[in-house]
Amino acid sequence: MKKVVLGTAGHIDHGKSAIVKALTGIDPDRLKEEKERGITIDLGFANIKYPDLIVGIVDVPGHERLIRNMLAGVGGIDIVMLVVAADEGVMPQTKEHMAICDLLQIKSGLIALNKVDLVDEETLEFAKEDIKEAVKGTFLENAQIIPISAKTGYNIELLKEKIRELALSVKEKSTGGIFRMPIDRVFTLKGFGTVVTGTVLSGKISVDSPVEIIPAGISSKIRGLQSHGQKLEEAYAGQRVGINLHGVSREEIKRGDVVTVPQKLKPTNFLEVRIKLLKDIKPLKDGSPIHFYLTTSETVGKIKLFNKSEILPQEEAFAYVKLQKPIVAMAQDKFILRRFSPLETIGGGVVLDPQPPLKKKDRTLEHLEVLSNGSLTEKIEIKIKRKAFAGMSISELEGWINEDIKDIRKAVDELTEKGKIIKAEDHLFHIEVFNTFKLSVLNFLREFHRENPFKDGLPKEELKTKLALDRSLEVLKLLPHIGEISLEGNKIKLKSATTEEIDPSLEEKIIKELKKDFQPPLLEDLAQILSISQSKLADILKIITKKGKIVRINDSLYLTAENYVKMLELVKEFFSKKNEMTVSEFRTLLNTTRRYAIAYLEHLDSQKITLRIGDIRKMVKRG
Repeated sequence: MKKVVLGTAGHIDHGKSAIVKALTGIDPDRLKEEKERGITIDLGFANIKYPDLIVGIVDVPGHERLIRNMLAGVGGIDIVMLVVAADEGVMPQTKEHMAICDLLQIKSGLIALNKVDLVDEETLEFAKEDIKEAVKGTFLENAQIIPISAKTGYNIELLKEKIRELALSVKEKSTGGIFRMPIDRVFTLKGFGTVVTGTVLSGKISVDSPVEIIPAGISSKIRGLQSHGQKLEEAYAGQRVGINLHGVSREEIKRGDVVTVPQKLKPTNFLEVRIKLLKDIKPLKDGSPIHFYLTTSETVGKIKLFNKSEILPQEEAFAYVKLQKPIVAMAQDKFILRRFSPLETIGGGVVLDPQPPLKKKDRTLEHLEVLSNGSLTEKIEIKIKRKAFAGMSISELEGWINEDIKDIRKAVDELTEKGKIIKAEDHLFHIEVFNTFKLSVLNFLREFHRENPFKDGLPKEELKTKLALDRSLEVLKLLPHIGEISLEGNKIKLKSATTEEIDPSLEEKIIKELKKDFQPPLLEDLAQILSISQSKLADILKIITKKGKIVRINDSLYLTAENYVKMLELVKEFFSKKNEMTVSEFRTLLNTTRRYAIAYLEHLDSQKITLRIGDIRKMVKRG
């Protein structure tokens, strides 16, 4: 069954709640204070059930002081019912509510001209003309005006039928995106625990599914789902839903938090946006403090305009918003701005990038134009390009923009086929980033092989350090895509590079020097003897070690294979007569210095030939 959300809008005491009660039989004023004062203070909820659809109603407050609660209610609505009292006509909050709905790009609605029982025919006609003038240039310009009386019931059935007609024409919210429900109410039910309500903006979720509440950063599970008094196994985009959360206290969460699937969305304090100001307001200057409203969240922040000192009424501009508190946003979300003081609605806009680059040089007008007006494929390409060496996982991309997952993946496939991005495991990189990385790697490897002719490759760790990739390690996933290099274990080298052969006479000299019993020259001394650099000699020693002609004891000390075998035989013979050995006894056994003896013993310990217990060694038993 189709599900549509209708929001009320209009000035205080024009009868929004009374109309909702007349339509549904449900009193949306749920708070004691609301009933005592006769005004809606917080959001109220009801629904109209038709044979072919359900229209959930969000009844929002109209008092100027309560406009923040109104803003919390309009984030997920599909259509608007603007309520105007015939005896008062269009009032300031009527206009402000209309402006907010217009800024949020709500596409359709109707107008309920209430309290017609209180006016004569002439006043009624005047009220209609007043409304027509007020809605010129807005999404309600061609909306039907339906005269009604919530008090007498006049035309309530007609209004109900008109709502049905309008609701049937609405395009349903997609269930193909990630599940996201901004919280507008939090309460506890005896025997159930914490319950949160809201309008599901996208995706779907089922009972027992794991969820994350952000920016609170709480993991939970769905114990139960309900919509308009009916238990559900699954909830979809477009529904008004109550979620019973497992293991979460009421105090841990609040209105403005978002229930979503784990590890998809990220809180943000900094957004890139396109804003538009309303008419008949003062210009907004660069750096101005503002109140920022998105779905059910509200916080304060500052506007930083892009290449402008101020925005004029009805003008559009690119800007950055720095917020005091983190919120949850996706690209293409709509928001409202109110002036910090005096508190008035001044404009709104659309989020272009909820996680923009931090460096100014990475934020260009060209990028903003694409993020504002480009196709989904173009927006995704720009976003991946802006992520530079960090790249972007497909999962992260799905939580970045408010689109169906299948459409996001289709765009990624299209970009991949055209060679504009590269998939490296689970990460995506722009081709320009790949080419820059590839050039850096190839240049570095050429220099490396030139300076290290005897090395058989460069460890990845060294590449990370040399290319300063501490914060962008994901880019190493691109290495297998560079055709000119080969990867062997943890080492990288150019396919065209060949390890230089060791001069046989040099190899002979090295082995001759290392044959000096158990006190051969250390690396530093051997390098001086042979008149070559220590780094070059270290590479040569590794190659000779691979041939099996010498054995590495540590980075500075090597033994010939013959002397190594001799050492093992001496140790074995010693332990055939005694159960333990001191360092002094080992020194005597090899006729060497304490420094050499310690190095040999540490090597034997590491090879599990001997076992150190305090100051003595024992032979490790085999078999």
